Amino acid sequence: MVRYDRFYSSIARSLRASDIRELLKLVEKSNVISLAGGLPDPQTFPREELADIARQVIINFGEKALQYAPTRGVSYFLEAVREFAVRHGIKVTDDDSIIATVGSQQSLYLIGSALLDKGDIVVTEEPAYLGAVQAFKAIGARFATVPIDENGMKTDKLEEVLANLKREGLIEKVKFIYTVATCHNPAGTTMPNDRRKHLLELAEQYDLLIVEDDPYRFIMFEEADATPIKNIDDSGRTIYLSSFSKILAPGLRLGWAVGPEPIIGKLELMKQPIDLHTPSLPQFIAAEAIKRGVIDRHLPRIKAIYKEKRDAMLNALEEYMPEGVKWTRPVGGMFVWIWFPEGVNTRELFKKALEKKVAFVPGDAFFPNGGGENTARLNFSYPPLDKLREGIKRLAEAYKELYGS
Repeated sequence: MVRYDRFYSSIARSLRASDIRELLKLVEKSNVISLAGGLPDPQTFPREELADIARQVIINFGEKALQYAPTRGVSYFLEAVREFAVRHGIKVTDDDSIIATVGSQQSLYLIGSALLDKGDIVVTEEPAYLGAVQAFKAIGARFATVPIDENGMKTDKLEEVLANLKREGLIEKVKFIYTVATCHNPAGTTMPNDRRKHLLELAEQYDLLIVEDDPYRFIMFEEADATPIKNIDDSGRTIYLSSFSKILAPGLRLGWAVGPEPIIGKLELMKQPIDLHTPSLPQFIAAEAIKRGVIDRHLPRIKAIYKEKRDAMLNALEEYMPEGVKWTRPVGGMFVWIWFPEGVNTRELFKKALEKKVAFVPGDAFFPNGGGENTARLNFSYPPLDKLREGIKRLAEAYKELYGS
């Protein structure tokens, strides 16, 4: 029998399956109310319009839409993205370039590959987006984490973290600060502008890049003091990432990154040996959806659906959860973060909840350096309204059975 493990690279040996992906496989096989995944509500997909666009793209643009494309992206798509970004208040300067990626997850992997060496340090929120942690860990990065509160990353603590790294002689190992400042995944928090300015000031002080991962901005359903960090950056140190997964369809697997040309040029070089280019057909479809106003017409509907679901989840938490349990109140996005009292282990709670046919993601999955055993992420975008309420009720029952009321 062949011992395959002896052939694996050190990177392959270090990789572990995503907790969320494993949970979703488990949930998919059973009649469980899932508050676990980060899936958009399928009723937000503009299916008829996309079907019409796809047919016309193949007829009208078939010679290019079905052909190989430049690594950086189809010019028709890149121009549409620039137009879309500017229309939605995201600063794109003459010094900026854009690259099309296979979802924003590929942007994260490319950034990690282009900027990080083994042993380098990424500074990020705690909890942190698991996909980013996986992408950067695969390269051998370490993490310096900054706690959050109801307003996202606590930049006073960021200041302490950076000062400590400098004192320990490790600041040269730090390449960038990674943040989901708006409608955070997993926490649902949104960082106010004073913290964003402070973060940028610290990046200037220590000469660091900022990776601003911002896919949820377009589905904010309440007004918030949340200017893109890129907009207040006059030094060109912010790499801005977004995606069409939340506002069009995740099946297109289409993301984009905008930043200084030298950085985007390196991402392009890192992408070439991976997949040559992002598929051409989804780029043409998304470009047409932008130019025809499909996305802009659908955004108000998406926001209304998610606001109603967010409200349903918050109301159910208020009604069913006992005293001592706290949670965030997101102004957009897809997630609520929940803090149970100290001593609660949400891995154990997950097992009990699964007996009651409800699932969530234990929060320790989002802590790259350990911790968070008493926390959890709840998704409100995917389940139907009646299932949301019932799911929270079952979760509260599981909690009370394990830990009392």
